[in-house]
This record gives sequence, C-alpha cells and structure tokens, in this order.
Amino acid sequence: MKIIISAGGTGGHIYPALSIIKKFAQLDNNFDCLYIGTHNRMEKEIIPKEGIKYEELEIYGFSKTNVFRDIKNVFLIRKANKKCLNIMQKFKPDVVIGVGGYVTYPVIKAAKKLGIKTFIHEQNSVPGKSNVWLSKIVDLVGISFKNSESYFPLAKKIVYTGNPCGDRALSVKKISKESLGFKKNKRLIVIVAGSLGSVTLNEKFKAFLKIIGEEDYQVLYITGKNYYDDFVKNDKFPSNVRIIPYLDNLAGLFQDTDLIISRAGASTISEILALKKPSILIPSPYVANNHQYYNALDLVNMQVAEMIEEKNLNAGMLQITINELLNHENKLKEMQNNLDKISNKSAATIIYEEVRKLIS
Repeated sequence: MKIIISAGGTGGHIYPALSIIKKFAQLDNNFDCLYIGTHNRMEKEIIPKEGIKYEELEIYGFSKTNVFRDIKNVFLIRKANKKCLNIMQKFKPDVVIGVGGYVTYPVIKAAKKLGIKTFIHEQNSVPGKSNVWLSKIVDLVGISFKNSESYFPLAKKIVYTGNPCGDRALSVKKISKESLGFKKNKRLIVIVAGSLGSVTLNEKFKAFLKIIGEEDYQVLYITGKNYYDDFVKNDKFPSNVRIIPYLDNLAGLFQDTDLIISRAGASTISEILALKKPSILIPSPYVANNHQYYNALDLVNMQVAEMIEEKNLNAGMLQITINELLNHENKLKEMQNNLDKISNKSAATIIYEEVRKLIS
C-alpha cells in the first residue's frame, strides 16, 4: 500500500500520524509512505529523523487580527495545492490520510481533485476547523470520541477508531512503583498537572497533598518542569507523597498505577483508555472550543472516569472523590469492568483495516 499522510503543528497531530505509519508498515510488507507537512513547524524536524520521506508546504493558519498575512495565505494555499497535485501525480498513492492541522487542507483537496481515496482522523471530541470542512469531501472520517460524530453531519461515513497515540502506551517499558520508592502493596495515585505544569492546579493540589498523610494510598505528584522549585520550596509533605518535576516515560508508570488524575488532553486520554486505567479528569478551561471538557465528558458518559471542573476543584472535593472510588470497591470495579469492555484492538489497527476496505 502506498499512502500520503499529512499532519502538522503539534505533537497531538504528529504522534498519532506516526503511530499510523508504524502500524501500516508492520501490517503491510509492501508499504510505502510520503509525509507532507509544513516548512517551519515541529513535524519538519521529527518526521525526517524517523526515516520517512518528507515534503514541505509553506502555509500558515488564518489569523483573526493579521489581515495582510491572511491575504498572503490565500495565495500560499493555492500554491500548496498545486504542489500537492504534482507530488501525488508522481507518487501515485492508494490513499491520502489527514491527521489534523491546517496543512492537511490543501493535501486532501488535491487528493479529492485527482480522485484518490481520502481519510481524515480527529483526535479531540470537538474537531478543528480544517477537519470539519474536509469531512464534507473525504471518503471516511475516523473519530477518537463517540460524541464527535455530531460535528460531522455531512460526512459520507464515520468510524470510531480511538486515538492511535494509545498504541504507544501499550508498547513502552513498564516502570514499577517500587522503582520510584513506593510500596508495592499500597495503591498508587499519579497526578499530572501537564507537561509544563499549571499554576492554578499546583496551588489546589498542594493543599490536597498536605492533608492526606493518614490516607491508605500513595501519591506521585508531577508538577511540570516550570514549577517544581517553587512547589517544593519551604513546604513539607506527608511520607506517602512524592513530588517530581517530570517523568519521561509516564505511560510506563501508568501501567503500575491504580488511579490517574490529569487534564483531559486527547493523547493522555488515549493512554488511559489503552491501558484501561480508572481516572479523575480535570479538563483545562483554557483550550480552544473547551474541547478538553467534551473529551472528559465522553469518558464520563462511558462510565470509565470521573470529572471535576477546575472551577469546582478544591482539596476537600478531591479527597472525597478519591475515597469514594478507592474505598467503595463496587464503584471502582464497575469503572474497571466498563474499561475492560472497550475493544482491545489498537486504534491504528482499526484505521489500517478501514483504509484497506476503502481502497479494495
């Protein structure tokens, strides 16, 4: 199978695309791939290092304030579209896949013009503008959250795949809680305030961590690199609490974790679902379209997670919510049973199978 895949701008688009590429290469001995990304964003550095053929487009997202850049961008989109047509006529892909970001717009449009089969994947519950528009013309839309379907009323076909980022969580090396100084026979809660951290969350969680010395569980709190020094300065925490700034292989530790408390970003949720771990989600209210709230709501509706909105979060509420889960076996068991019902088939495998059907 020959594919052209496009995704750009953020790791939330690029890493799912990489997961798709790796799975396709694993399942198809004749696999050939070309990646189309931007000329100046992180995919330009990441993708070639993976040994994947790369073509770049000069294109920018539209601005609400910079009219001159937007006028220039209209011409750049046309130029990018022509370049994509030339690339596809030479490469002759069986299918063109878009995994998010504005760079996918001219790529998918060119494929449509040439009559090549097209597939787009959405990682968040509330889709980006490019995917909403492209859903009207592509052959197949893949979604990571079941409640995303309502945003694509004109799509020909929608399939629930999950997020391919979850595949990585299943393959990374496990980190035992004992290796971080925790007791094997006590439950471990991992609290993540985001890769860079959050001032707001750190203050609320600090109050919580100081009052749980008598609880029969252990807590690892990850502050984010930017806030660790301020967080631990002049403060003492109970012996069942450990504070670190960052953990590189977080998914590896999740494998030996009893409860995860985190933001509700698409990649984190994909890992939680892939590893089938109970969670308490605190969606960030500062993201576009409030999409983390809807990400979390999808899991709440599936009865596999609890959600606390940041505006309602305080030390007492968090302690009560945790105790209700950990001390009431029926509630935790029901959540675990619902997680176990989720398909064990990886998202990237589902995407491969659906694309195979699409081009057959």
